[in-house]
Amino acid sequence: MKYPASFTRTENDKFVVTFRDIPEAITQGDDEAEALAMAADALLTAMDFYFEDRRPVPAPSAPEEGEQLIDLPLSASAKVLLLNEMLTQKVRPADLARLMDIKPQEVNRIIDLGHSTKIDTLAAALKALGRELDLVIR
Repeated sequence: MKYPASFTRTENDKFVVTFRDIPEAITQGDDEAEALAMAADALLTAMDFYFEDRRPVPAPSAPEEGEQLIDLPLSASAKVLLLNEMLTQKVRPADLARLMDIKPQEVNRIIDLGHSTKIDTLAAALKALGRELDLVIR
């Protein structure tokens, strides 16, 4: 998942970064390189709001002229896809735990962005929802 970001130079020559698709993600840097590094962190941090509120995470839109694409880490991308699928199907964590035959606490860790989760576990969770996680090399 690559989200388009706008880099705006301020009057004091700093850069403010915003994301059209994820308005909660706002950051700045003293120069463009620092702003770019901060943008990736701001994007990932903003995802927490969606997970905490159990709201669907908007898909990244196509970049517009002047925007730069910022990668969401692959592990976070897989968790976003899982969260969105759970919300689409109206599946609560306890329901997913029953489908996967695991403890509800384990599902809570699976959908926690701060917890490392094996890709096979994420694939199993999506499979329990009737979906398939594929990896592609480009």
